Amino acid sequence: MDNYAIAENFSLLSKLMDIHGENSFKAKSYASAAFNIEQLPLQLSDTPHDKIFTLKGIGESTGKKIIELLETGELIALKEMISKTPTGVIEMLNIKGIGPKKISLIWKEMEIETIGELLYACEENRLKLYKGFGEKTQLNVKENIEFYLRNQGTFLFAQVEIVFFQIKNYLEKLFSADAVRVTGAYRRQELTIDELEFVITASIDVIKQKMISANPPELLEEKENTLLYKLTNGLKLRFYASDNRDESLFFTTGSFDFIDGFKTNFPAVNFKLNGKDDTDRSFFEQANIQYVEAYLRENIKVIEKAKHFSIPTLIQTSDIKGIIHSHSNWSDGSNTVEEMANACIAKGFEYLVLSDHSKSAFYAKGLNEERIKEQHHYIDELNAKLAPFKIFKSIECDILNDGSLDYSNSVLSTFDLVIISVHSNLKMTEDKAMMRLLNAIENPYSTILGHLTGRLLLSRKGYPVDHKKIIDACAANHVAVELNAHPSRLDIDWKYIDYALEKGVLISIDPDAHEITGFDDIKYGVLAAQKAMVTKENNLSSFGLNEFEEYLKRKNK
Repeated sequence: MDNYAIAENFSLLSKLMDIHGENSFKAKSYASAAFNIEQLPLQLSDTPHDKIFTLKGIGESTGKKIIELLETGELIALKEMISKTPTGVIEMLNIKGIGPKKISLIWKEMEIETIGELLYACEENRLKLYKGFGEKTQLNVKENIEFYLRNQGTFLFAQVEIVFFQIKNYLEKLFSADAVRVTGAYRRQELTIDELEFVITASIDVIKQKMISANPPELLEEKENTLLYKLTNGLKLRFYASDNRDESLFFTTGSFDFIDGFKTNFPAVNFKLNGKDDTDRSFFEQANIQYVEAYLRENIKVIEKAKHFSIPTLIQTSDIKGIIHSHSNWSDGSNTVEEMANACIAKGFEYLVLSDHSKSAFYAKGLNEERIKEQHHYIDELNAKLAPFKIFKSIECDILNDGSLDYSNSVLSTFDLVIISVHSNLKMTEDKAMMRLLNAIENPYSTILGHLTGRLLLSRKGYPVDHKKIIDACAANHVAVELNAHPSRLDIDWKYIDYALEKGVLISIDPDAHEITGFDDIKYGVLAAQKAMVTKENNLSSFGLNEFEEYLKRKNK
C-alpha cells in the first residue's frame, strides 16, 4: 500500500467522522495526518515500523493506524464508520461544493441518502430552504451532481433525448440521412438508457474510418457487425453495421421475448426483403397483422393483440387537456399561481390543478389550515379574472405513518380534489407500506394516489408494494393512480398499468411541476403510458374541463 492509498484512508475516516458529528479534534488530526503522509519523501511501506513514529507529523495514534493498514490492509475504525453510513451518503463526497458538514445536514435533517435524491431535492427547490444552502449554492450543487452523473454510464431517457438529435444529425452528415436509423432501448422509449443504438447502412471499416475526427470517441468494443463507442459525456453509442437496414432495425429494436415470439408465430416472414418506406413495417405486413410500434415490442402478449388488430389508438401528448399536480411558490415551487395559470393558458391547457404540499412537509413550506384558506381565497380571485380557464383547489397531502392523512376530513372537504402521497419514512417493509397506502386510499376524500412507490430512477428503488392489491383498492374506492411524469419518477411503473386498465382504474399523467418548464414533462409520462397501451379515455388529465368537473362531482358525492 503506497502513501497515497494510506492518506486516502485517513482522509475518508476524517470526513466520515465529521458527517457523523464525532470528535472534531480527532477528525482534524486524521485530516492533518492524510496531508502529512502525502508530503512524505519516502514510502511508509519501506519504512521500519519503529521509525514511522519519528516522522514529522506522525503521532502515536496515527502511527499505530498506519501500521494497522500496512499489516492488514484496512482500518477497523474506518470499516466501522463505513458500515454505519449509507453508500449514497459516502458517494456524496464526490460532489464538489458540499463538504462533510453539509452532507451531514442533507442526510440527517433532509433524510436524503443518495445523489439522485439530492438532485431531485434541488429540482424541487428544497435545499435553499435549509441554513447554509442559498439559491446559488443549490444551483451549484445541481450542476455538479449532473456533471458527476453524466460520467456514470446510465442515463434517464430525458437526459439522452437532450443530445439525441445532435448525435443523429451528426451521423446523418457522416453517412447520409437514408443510412441512419435509431434502434434499441431509445427506440422502445425505455425509461433509462445504457446505450444509444443506431443501425448504420455501412461496413464496420467505413464506420470506424468516418468516426475518426479531431476528438474521436473512445472505442470500447469491436465485434463482427457492431462497434461500441463512449463519448466524453459518458454516453455509449452502439453501431450495428448492416447491408439490410430493415432486417437489422427489426432485430435490434424488440426485446428477446418479442423477437422470439414473432419468429415462432410467423416463420414464413422473409426478413431479407426491404420495405418501401424505409422501416421494418413490411415484416408485419407479410405476417398480415397490425403494425406494432417500437415502444410496444417488450413481450409476446402484444403479438396476440396485433393478430386481431386490437391495439387501440394510444395516448399522445396533444391529448393532455389540463395540468394536474403542480406546486407554486406557496410551498416549494418557483412560480406564482398566476404565472402558472397564464403559462397553462399560453400552452392551450383548459385547467390547472394546484397541489402544494401539506403541513407535514415543513421542509417544503407545507400549508397549514390558515394558509389553505388564504390560498383558496386567492384562487377564487384568479378564477374570476381568468375564466373560462379554471384553477382547481387541491393539495398533495402527506400520507402519515399510520396511513391517515395530513388534515382532518373537514379540511379535506374544502378541496376540489386531493392527491395523496408518501414523502417521509420511505424505508418501509411491504407490510408497513401497504398499511399506509391502503388506509389512505380508503379515505373518502382521496382522489389520486401520487407516485405510488416513491422511487427515483437510478437513485432510489422505492418502497415495496403489492401493486395488484393497491390497484384493487383504488378500483374499490374510485381513486385514480398517478403516472408521475417527472423523468426521474415515472411512477407507477408502466408494467403494472395494464392491470389498472383491466380493473377500470383511471391513470393520471401528471408532471409534478415545481416550475413552469416542468409542465413539459408530461411528454415523458405519455411515452411511458404508450408502452402500457394507455388511451386518452384511460387518462384523467386528458379530460376536458367540463368532463373533469363532472368527474369530480361524481367522485365527491
